[in-house]
Amino acid sequence: MSSLANNKITNGVIWKQLLLFFFPIAIGTFFQQLYNMIDAIVVGQFIGKEALASVGGSSSQIINFIVGFFTGFTSGASIIIAQAYGAKDRRRVQRGLHTAYTLAALAGVAISIIGVLLCETFLRLMNTPQEILESSALYLRIYFSGIIFVFIYNMGSGILRASGDSKSPLYYLICCCIINIVLDLAFVLIFKMGVAGVALATLIAQAVSAVLITLKLMRLKGIMRLYPKKAGIDSYILRSQLRIGLPTGFESVLFGITNISIQTALNSFGTDTMAAWSAYGKLDSFFWLISSAFGISISTFVGQNYGAGKIDRVYKSTRVCLIMDLAATAFLVGIIMIFKEGLLRIFTSDAEVIEIGVRMISLIAPWYAVFSFIEILSGSLRGTGNVLVPVLITLFGVCVLRIIWLATVLKIYPGLSVLIASYPVTWVITAAAFIVYYFVHKKRSLERLSK
Repeated sequence: MSSLANNKITNGVIWKQLLLFFFPIAIGTFFQQLYNMIDAIVVGQFIGKEALASVGGSSSQIINFIVGFFTGFTSGASIIIAQAYGAKDRRRVQRGLHTAYTLAALAGVAISIIGVLLCETFLRLMNTPQEILESSALYLRIYFSGIIFVFIYNMGSGILRASGDSKSPLYYLICCCIINIVLDLAFVLIFKMGVAGVALATLIAQAVSAVLITLKLMRLKGIMRLYPKKAGIDSYILRSQLRIGLPTGFESVLFGITNISIQTALNSFGTDTMAAWSAYGKLDSFFWLISSAFGISISTFVGQNYGAGKIDRVYKSTRVCLIMDLAATAFLVGIIMIFKEGLLRIFTSDAEVIEIGVRMISLIAPWYAVFSFIEILSGSLRGTGNVLVPVLITLFGVCVLRIIWLATVLKIYPGLSVLIASYPVTWVITAAAFIVYYFVHKKRSLERLSK
């Protein structure tokens, strides 16, 4: 890791440092997504489409809802630590690190208890078909039993990235993904454990990743070292982290609520549509991992430069990051559109499920580039500590409008294509709002500096 005096994020070539930071995050996120992808492949090919719907339908939306909120909060802690690191404030870095880690452990225990007790209730509220309700609940109970490991890993990796180290989380994820693949195959094919085996394999792999990243932080030298004896909550630092993290977490919750609403509507189309949405979701995750990796990169990059007072690098890095995200998205969309049917066959051989999945890809994938503006501009604004307006834009543009779409347009023109069209329509409106606000915010910031 670079020393504070030779911090490449605040002093190096912008495009090069963004890429060096981006690739470990993107590859790491890919392996994190691979946890669920391997689950889907194993159950889809060796158990059946009902099991695929159990793992990737309502269960997946509930998990994304919970983990998404905490990941959003994690970004708040990471930005506070990144700003302190950029400003070379040792005391603030230490207080931020231990407060964040303690909160991750406490939240993990609380959510685990709630998830295990109420998972079946959540599934029923989402109109989960009766034939997959029991297996979906089983998968969720096992997953929630170990969610503390997910929280600790995400917080630990966020802390490391705040200091510029995006490689270590990658190494641990590669190791744990291999463990997950081996255990998936063993528990399903050898021990015939079905959906329970897939969930247990994921839990064990995530536990290993949490242990590895904790040991890494405990062995670091310098201001980013974790000391278990210093675990505790600093009220002042916690308020700072909540000020940034809660709005970002709330933004994830809004996305989650919207996705759950859409999943509930999709469930009414039957198991084939649920299975197709599950399979498509695994392909869709490749776009999200790339875009979110750029979003995490620009938040940390902007956070450190903002903390160091280098405002010119804040705006230049945002422009460079957006161009790179758009280029990567264009390449990915081309691959998905050309090979969409073959890619879906990785998860299922059911002809009806594949046909529905192809329709889903054709309606959504061409619009991915629009979301790049939302991801990068909101990430840049978060890096400066500006989170409230981006959350409000997202609340209205993505969530409120999408709910209105479900309640009005879908009721008038019921059908799968109309339901899915809610994604590109709301992305376009939200992206336009972010572009306008970002340039207004930039103009005002530069005017304040010139006075």
